[in-house]
Amino acid sequence: MPDLQDPRVAVYLDFDNIVMSWYDRVHGKNSYSRDRQRIAENPADPEIAERLSAATIDVGAIIDFAASFGTLVLTRAYADWSSPVNAIYRSQLVARAVDLVQLFPAAAYAKNGADIRLAVDTVEDMFRLPDLTHVVIVAGDSDYVPLAQRCKRLGRYVVGVGVAGSTAKSLAAACDEFEAYDSLPGVPRVVREPAKAAKPAEKAEKAPVKAPVKATRTTKAKAATGTAAAPAAGGTARSGGRRGTAKAASATETETDAATAAGAGAPGAGAAVAAAPSAAEVEAALQEALGTTAPPKRTSRRATSQSVAAGADVAPAEPSQTVDEPQPAEEPVEDPQVVATRLLERALRLGHDKNDDSEWLHSSAVKTHMRRMDPSFSEKALGYRSFNDFVKARESIAELEETGHERLVRLRE
Repeated sequence: MPDLQDPRVAVYLDFDNIVMSWYDRVHGKNSYSRDRQRIAENPADPEIAERLSAATIDVGAIIDFAASFGTLVLTRAYADWSSPVNAIYRSQLVARAVDLVQLFPAAAYAKNGADIRLAVDTVEDMFRLPDLTHVVIVAGDSDYVPLAQRCKRLGRYVVGVGVAGSTAKSLAAACDEFEAYDSLPGVPRVVREPAKAAKPAEKAEKAPVKAPVKATRTTKAKAATGTAAAPAAGGTARSGGRRGTAKAASATETETDAATAAGAGAPGAGAAVAAAPSAAEVEAALQEALGTTAPPKRTSRRATSQSVAAGADVAPAEPSQTVDEPQPAEEPVEDPQVVATRLLERALRLGHDKNDDSEWLHSSAVKTHMRRMDPSFSEKALGYRSFNDFVKARESIAELEETGHERLVRLRE
């Protein structure tokens, strides 16, 4: 069994995972996926270079945290070091005596299989170096849960380090202790600017077109106008039939409405009917009112059907097509402060049940109990300088007594 009096630590970093997770943490969810192609093609682009610089990982903060548990026996980082995103860290890692393990992408989507290689090396090192006491896994995938569980079964103290918001809860629960990268000493806090509201011009561009119904009426008006205007132009159309009379009346009514909509109405309603504009004028007025381009001139029934088919290709989309499909609602994220408050109350109740002789508990024992129940708990990540400040902020459920060097806590009834 490992000698806990002389702690010896092994550190394993899934570097690609931590870099991508921190990039998303700084610039927003799925930012790395959107910028992946631009980063691969031209990392020297000023905009990309600035975004990469803002999301730079502080390797020293991770290694220093791991060293606080004992002597660092080995430290390995797994990544594709030929990638420009990771290449900028090579000198920093070499300066801290980190063993760089090269993993070339095995597929087009850049999956390099770091989780499998890291797990194999960790299990091998535990049997090859039986004096290892601590294993530090720097990653966030739930794929490492079996590895963390195996390390614990082999008697090692497992510490997890991951980016807040990108680490699986199951991985944090599988570790003896978990620390968010954001809360490590020396790591700057992430403060993202709120999303800017879209400008009126941009909103107008993104607004869906709401004139498909008018376009349908316009098409009918065009057909009626073309049918009724043919006799006036050539004098060869059929006349005297009821159908021709109805079409002519419909065309006259449509022409009158179009002239009024285009702002070209005559002084009186009677004058508008008596001096109806020509088919070309009606067509131009309709297009001007709707803000669209006039279709090609119809010369025959066959040409008319082709024009309608061509116009259908460029016609405004139906409302059902312009509206985005509803996305599945994401599960609401519970407030970390509320979660931490419940954790404190649960730890105090369990502590009182085990210690019937005293209603006061040592604050250090309460904190240790809370970390055992939830290894991801950290009062610093919640914005408190110490655990005592965390307890004081929850005076409605906990009472803190400071006598001498002791800090005692009890559940407030």
